[in-house]
Amino acid sequence: MKVLLTAPYENEKALNELKGLFDEVIYRSWKPQGRAYNPDELTTLLKETGADALISEHDEITADVLYANPHLKFVGICRGTPSNIDLAVATELGIPVFNTPARNAQAVAEMFIANVVTLLRNTIPAVNWLAGKNWGAGAHTSYLQFKGNELAGKKVGMVGFGAVGQHIARMLVSFPCEIYYFDPYYTAPEQDFKKVELEELFATCDVVGIHLPVTPETQGMIDHRYLSLLHQDAIFVNTARASVVNRNDLLASIEQGKIRGAVLDVFYNEPPDEVDYKMILNKNVLATPHIAGATHEVEDHHAFIMNNNLREFFHNGNRSIKQLVNKTVLDKTPIN
Repeated sequence: MKVLLTAPYENEKALNELKGLFDEVIYRSWKPQGRAYNPDELTTLLKETGADALISEHDEITADVLYANPHLKFVGICRGTPSNIDLAVATELGIPVFNTPARNAQAVAEMFIANVVTLLRNTIPAVNWLAGKNWGAGAHTSYLQFKGNELAGKKVGMVGFGAVGQHIARMLVSFPCEIYYFDPYYTAPEQDFKKVELEELFATCDVVGIHLPVTPETQGMIDHRYLSLLHQDAIFVNTARASVVNRNDLLASIEQGKIRGAVLDVFYNEPPDEVDYKMILNKNVLATPHIAGATHEVEDHHAFIMNNNLREFFHNGNRSIKQLVNKTVLDKTPIN
């Protein structure tokens, strides 16, 4: 089987592992050109290489790409959710789709905690104050002006309790924090964390994190009904997807001082539009440009996870490709 690999596989061990699984691996990472392949480019690349299968990360695998390549034995998507492929058409054509759940859960969890602590401790304004040479003769000026709060002892709520939410929860246990979560799809027993309804989570927690994928059910789900329940010292965090939150309602909560602030890594428009920038530039918002899952280690994770998935399916199992059709599992975790 000849596999076209456009996802980054810069870990030499992982790349050699993949080459050992198939007859030929043609490596054409999207990274050197600085953007993912568009449908026309991908169709051309598949034709030129004569590939029997595709492993992608961000490329646009539309219905047209799939209809032009119905012979594909499988498509691998190196993301937590295979949102860049038309799954309905893949299933129609009998093309199995593999993804890499939790590939960046550790990265997102670390940044979630780091940025919440940064906001609580007034770190950014303190750094800017110091860089501006504002430190006068008073030895305690900065001590009084930038005194913040500890994350320890706070009640932290997870809206969505997939891989990211679970990673954050387990890391926060040692602070310690009291963890609440809402997730109708997560049914495993959790003695250390409290499962609640959305209303209770928003009304109770000091920090509320959004960890939802975009689905018809979640689109605009977090709106004034829930945001109005947050207390005035609460911090709202979204490192998942912007469209699951009503942007105007969140902006109103921030601008009217109804919450202490927000940590945002995702926006309705990327690059941001004027309304997005109203949130980004607000002094009570710590905003980053969709980089919560951007670590070098994430690429290592997705490579090894994909290799394991493919090894299990094609080499360790006695299953035919047809057995996977209509059984593509979408991970609920909002991973980049």
